[in-house]
Amino acid sequence: EEYLFLKSMGIKDYPSDKVLLIENYVDEYGRHYVIFHSLHGRRTNDALSRAYAYVASRKVGRNVGIAVTDHGFALIFPPNVKPKINVSDVTSDNIDSILREAVKNTELMQRRFRHVAVRSLMILRNYKGHEIKVSKQQLSARTLLQVCLNIPDFPVVKETFREILEDFMDIRHAKEVLRRIERGDIKVVVLPENDVPSPFSHNIVLLGLSDVVLMEDKRLVLERLHEIIMARISKSIGQAVISRHLR
Repeated sequence: EEYLFLKSMGIKDYPSDKVLLIENYVDEYGRHYVIFHSLHGRRTNDALSRAYAYVASRKVGRNVGIAVTDHGFALIFPPNVKPKINVSDVTSDNIDSILREAVKNTELMQRRFRHVAVRSLMILRNYKGHEIKVSKQQLSARTLLQVCLNIPDFPVVKETFREILEDFMDIRHAKEVLRRIERGDIKVVVLPENDVPSPFSHNIVLLGLSDVVLMEDKRLVLERLHEIIMARISKSIGQAVISRHLR
């Protein structure tokens, strides 16, 4: 089904470790998805998606959401906002600085900073025999972080960034993917805008719909997308070809 749909669009290159396929899809709520079929694992895709989303957000002046899986990610633009993003906006040279800017004011940064600060004894878990509540630790971490971010090369901040970029994400592999794109070892194929996502994208799109579609309705959305896909394929290449491929 996945390959038949792309074939019906005249696409000969399919997602792989040597092909980055990018879809442009507008859902029924008017949100524009730019879907990267990046088969490089969740941690690598997490790094890439956050970097591209940060750049896109700066370009359009609005928050850009993300949906991440092991096999790709989507940038989700608000309704009636035209996407502004190019693959070349994020490079192996600038992804590190982009990600640091992207995560430094997030809940993820605050949580990780608290863990590192506790290990560094900047924040105490216990004081005079009394356990300090996690909520109080987090409040202390939030205050300390704002101060420490203004201190160049502060060790606890450096370790927090390292944990996020190297342990939580996989920036090393992300840089290698970008280098391969820059060398031409990974081919970039951009599909024209469509009102239906390819079957490769269904799981990513469902993740992006989590805030507007109830869990029990996701199955119905998936069934509806499948019906639309099969109708498009049938119209384009014929039922006989479909039957032959599905045997």
